[in-house]
Amino acid sequence: QVQLVESGGGLVQAGGSLRLSCAASVRTVSSLSMAWFRQAPGKEREFVAAIIPNTWNSGSTTYHADSVKGRFTVSRDNANNTVYLQMNSLKPEDTAVYYCAAVAGRITTAQAMSAYGFWGQGTQVTVSS
Repeated sequence: QVQLVESGGGLVQAGGSLRLSCAASVRTVSSLSMAWFRQAPGKEREFVAAIIPNTWNSGSTTYHADSVKGRFTVSRDNANNTVYLQMNSLKPEDTAVYYCAAVAGRITTAQAMSAYGFWGQGTQVTVSS
């Protein structure tokens, strides 16, 4: 069982930045496929970014939704068992509850919600215009 705890959400003006953190309850976060999803009011939950362990080396490959490419960056700190989502140039349409998700091992469907078996409770991000 993996427990995920998100933090770092809040209220920010358009153009500002936030960094979300997702702390995992395991020591081997490097072996997890982890992702960020978000859900705005009245909308379906959508993929934001993922970091997937490679099979050919000890690194990871990252994926970002087109809507956040160039503005958001997902990264991993293995020493602290934490995954981050750095969000820059925030827009009002980024307002949503952001969820961290994880699954053991490497997956090939990084953008699929159904691929992840563990979820955090979510953290609210509100971007004012």
